[in-house]
Amino acid sequence: MPDPPAGESLAARLARQIAASGPITVADYMARANAHYYAMRDPLGAAGDFITAPEISQMFGELVGAWLADLWQRSGAPGGCRYVELGPGRGTLAADALRAMRAAGLEPPVDLVETSRALRTLQAERLPQARWHDTVDSLPDTGPLLIVANEFFDALPIRQFVTTGSGWTERMVTHAEGGFLPLPGGRIDDSPIPEPFLLAPASTIFEASPAGAAVVAALSTRIAAQGGVLLIVDYGHANSATGDTLQAVRSHRYADPWTEPGEADLTAHVDFEALARASPLRRFGPVEQGAWLRAIGIDLRADALARAAPDRASDIAAARDRLVESDQMGLLFKVIALAASGWADPAGFA
Repeated sequence: MPDPPAGESLAARLARQIAASGPITVADYMARANAHYYAMRDPLGAAGDFITAPEISQMFGELVGAWLADLWQRSGAPGGCRYVELGPGRGTLAADALRAMRAAGLEPPVDLVETSRALRTLQAERLPQARWHDTVDSLPDTGPLLIVANEFFDALPIRQFVTTGSGWTERMVTHAEGGFLPLPGGRIDDSPIPEPFLLAPASTIFEASPAGAAVVAALSTRIAAQGGVLLIVDYGHANSATGDTLQAVRSHRYADPWTEPGEADLTAHVDFEALARASPLRRFGPVEQGAWLRAIGIDLRADALARAAPDRASDIAAARDRLVESDQMGLLFKVIALAASGWADPAGFA
């Protein structure tokens, strides 16, 4: 295929590809769109498209750091630990977590898995000592790994499957006069579909994330050999379920995922049951984010911050509520921990 015209949009490139070779999978569409989107911008904050828990309040990152330090101490304070974060945004969570870990006597080297050059630049301002990786494959193979993935798995590409009169098919993406649109593809064998959904009614959609399962499997192999824990915080469902959850967010509002690919953040709900199946490690959770944060001390931390800065007490309370209340992030967001054999049980999952 000839080189694309200079300045050609991702939408135009995808349309040309589909015209030449036929429809592409939803996973391909999502992967291409998000790779373009994250490479081009800082999407976080009021001036961006969305905001994550670490940007809402320092409490989130501090509690994650204290949680990691507590687990490390109760596991015998092994030497050689490394802090690893997947998709670390601006580096806010890592900076807050490392500060809390230092207070507990833990000062691990920092490894960040990030492909966006724009975000790496921002991360380097907060974490100049960090080492960067394009994938988890290049992470160090010695020493326990303390791995945090906050709102990482929701942006990984998903496959979508839909039932038709002839059985389950993979959902594909085509292009027409009005833009991009999904449609059923050819029939597949039923191997990606969990047994409870095999006989689902027509038009039922099931989503799977092989990319997410592969990351969990790879990290679990490392943790089993090296020690440590993988903490995943994201929005999604505790048990595998059907439904179309693919969505786009732009300027803090929902947008059409089939319009202007690469110009909005594409995400889908995380299937925590599927992620857990990909790991042989000991599983804790999933539990709701609000319950987990309360269990590990967010109310005490909020009170301490409010006493130290009385003029900010209402803002601190509002930030805490946004993180824990069921009508905000507390219910939809879930937390799961996958821990190495021989390590203590992590806090917050009783």
